[in-house]
This record gives sequence, structure tokens and C-alpha cells, in this order.
Amino acid sequence: MGDLDVNDWSAMIDVNLRGVLNGIAAALPVFRRQGRGHLVTTVSTSGLKIVPTQAVYAGTKNAVRTLLEALRQESTDGVLRTTSISPGYVRTELTDYIEDPAILEQAGRQMAELGIAPEAVARAIAFAIEQPDDVEIGDITIRPTIQG
Repeated sequence: MGDLDVNDWSAMIDVNLRGVLNGIAAALPVFRRQGRGHLVTTVSTSGLKIVPTQAVYAGTKNAVRTLLEALRQESTDGVLRTTSISPGYVRTELTDYIEDPAILEQAGRQMAELGIAPEAVARAIAFAIEQPDDVEIGDITIRPTIQG
């Protein structure tokens, strides 16, 4: 936060929050036409355990969590289910986009030590969407058993 990188904050808000809002706007009419639908979005354990250097990221992820809960509460006709997936470190290309050398080193080390396979997250998502239409799995937190 102290770097006051407003452009970076705006980009993060655009991707993490506005991107989800645009996805909701695109999906809801389709879900209504077909009489059912399931929105699954990736939040993050960073929104559950706030750590230095991730304030804006955590804020956007918590905003998405709030959006999905509000959408769930507004969707009382049984057409829509929502699920937020909060993964911990997953072995992805995340570190390819980190420019700060100190953060890159830390994130790379933690990903190597703690990262879970992307397939584990996919199985959690499959679990949520395989439930009967009258059952909703609202939140799933999935993280490595080894804690850093």
C-alpha cells in the first residue's frame, strides 16, 4: 500500500472485480433462459488470511466473495447456484507476472514449498457442480496440508 501504485490497484480491480461482474452480466441471462446455472469463481485464501503486500488483492477477492453471497441471496427462484473457491498456493504461472524482485522470490519459494496441483482445485470445483440442483456448495477453501 505504501508504494501508492494506483495504476496497479486499478488494474487489479479491473481484473479481479470488474471481470467477475462482467462475467455475471454475461451469464445470468443465459442461466435464466435455460432455467438453471452455476457461477463458480476463484477467490483466494489471501482474502481469508490478510498478509502484508496483498491488501488490494485481498480486498478485491473479498469483494468477489461478497458479490457472490449477495447474488445467492437475491436468487431465490432456484435458478442460480454460486460457489466461491478459495485456494491456497497452487502450482500456476502466477510468479510470471510479479515484477517486484522481493515478492517474486518469496512467492516462488512458497509456491515451490507449498503449492498444490491445479487438479486438486479442479476436483473441488467438480464436487461443487456435481451436487443436485437443490444443493449449493457456497464456499470451498482448499490449501496444502503443509503450512508456511
